Amino acid sequence: MKGLELIKKAFGLEKVERIPWVPFVGVHGGHLIGIDAENYLKSSEAIIRGTSLAIEEYNPDGIPVVFDLQVEAEILGCKLKWAPHNPPAVISHPLSEGIKLDELQLPTKKDGRIPIILEATKALRKKYPDVALYGLITGPFTLALHLMGTDVFMKLYEDPDQMNAIMKFCTNVGLKMAEFLMDAGCDIIAVVDPMTSQIDPLSFETFVTPFVIPIFDFIRKKEKLSSFFVCGHAQQNIEAMCDCKPDNVSIDENIPLDFVKEIALKKGISFGGNMKLTVVLLMGNEDDAREDALNCLDIGGKTGFILAPGCDLPMDTPPENIKAVSELVHDPYKQDVARTLEKQENILEVFNMKDYGQADKVIVDIITLDSESCAPCQYMVEAVKKVAPQFEGVVEWREHAIKKMEAVTFMSSLMVKNIPTICIDGKIEFVSQIPPKGDLIAAIQKRINQKLKLKIKSKRSEILILGEKYTENKDLKLLINRAVTELGKDIKISIINDTIQMASFGITKSPAVVAVNYKLKTEGSIPSLDVIKEWIKDL
Repeated sequence: MKGLELIKKAFGLEKVERIPWVPFVGVHGGHLIGIDAENYLKSSEAIIRGTSLAIEEYNPDGIPVVFDLQVEAEILGCKLKWAPHNPPAVISHPLSEGIKLDELQLPTKKDGRIPIILEATKALRKKYPDVALYGLITGPFTLALHLMGTDVFMKLYEDPDQMNAIMKFCTNVGLKMAEFLMDAGCDIIAVVDPMTSQIDPLSFETFVTPFVIPIFDFIRKKEKLSSFFVCGHAQQNIEAMCDCKPDNVSIDENIPLDFVKEIALKKGISFGGNMKLTVVLLMGNEDDAREDALNCLDIGGKTGFILAPGCDLPMDTPPENIKAVSELVHDPYKQDVARTLEKQENILEVFNMKDYGQADKVIVDIITLDSESCAPCQYMVEAVKKVAPQFEGVVEWREHAIKKMEAVTFMSSLMVKNIPTICIDGKIEFVSQIPPKGDLIAAIQKRINQKLKLKIKSKRSEILILGEKYTENKDLKLLINRAVTELGKDIKISIINDTIQMASFGITKSPAVVAVNYKLKTEGSIPSLDVIKEWIKDL
């Protein structure tokens, strides 16, 4: 059966003879033809060549034309930062910079990069009539966040009327974009709204549901199919997503596939996902890719399931890994062989983090997919960057993008399970939720206070008077007592007159004074050998 027909059956919850396969080839198409992400996304000719090569190499049933959630934002006045290996990132937010909502205009077919996308869509539609073309639009909530920045989370509670007005405008943008893409030849419109992972179900039902339903209804009236994409730890909102009545929901590896399957099928919705992007497809080998794909196939089953990566493929994903998945999908024999092979035990070496966080500064670690390509990751990093200057010299922050193996190791060492996540001095604080400014400041300040308390406790000092003559020791102690009193210090003073003990200090003439500063290094745990060595080096 041809790919488009197969996907239509899966979306319709009909049992299929083979599970459909949709690799989310975004800027990875640029990798296939040897150009960077910026030049790829700015050229219809490049998109056509990259997507065509992906279709020929990966034998998909469906494929997105472009995977870029900044297209609408750019048209509406958001400034972009371009990167060679990722789609661009939004770096300015017009509605938080003095621009009024009524000054923004709905996009036309001639605006921004829309003509490039439409031209590529038409060419690919003509070239591959049997492949389902996905047209992606930025979901209303994510677009609102692009326009407002993280202030959007405060608006949910402080000014719901303004928030509703912004969301309605973003819905109208989505309706326009969906219309353009469907008219150009897209079979499936995917509403990609990753920032909905940052809100609770009640907020979702209040500020997302009423604004995406009109988009899905419009797509249905045009006799096309729809999908609702989300990434991040959005498990709490899966039921609410299904209640928006798309034809399909698609999720990433943060959410268990069996959990989504149960809810989606109960709601009469097809579902897709959720192969591991980084540790398997990007950094793994062909065997890893086959094993992960087979696990998804076995869980998803042949009713209502679309096999796909959790999000768009990292640009440098090895093509042989994607080919291995494609071959497995199309060959039942290879699936049987893979099932009989022993599963590989991937032993990931982890760091010893028991003593992490004992530096003078408070360390804020942000575990991300990559803030340049993942919207929730980007805005979590921005949240930390905004408050860090308030703790200048006291707080140091770092991003760990798990597109690199050392970051995966670090993530595992801190026992972080979901991304994005903020850790403070090695302790998990905010999981897949962008913290409000006040909450983030309070969490950092709490750790600073803990460290200050520990530092004060560790500076217990003592002065030793060493001498054989009683009168000299007495006179010296009186002077030291006066000095301690005048300085307002709390220091213990001890006298040692035993000659053997004095000799142990290397004292040859008395009276002598030894100033001792005791530093508490650890409490309640046995430190590692390496840590003890560092302590001894300072003695």
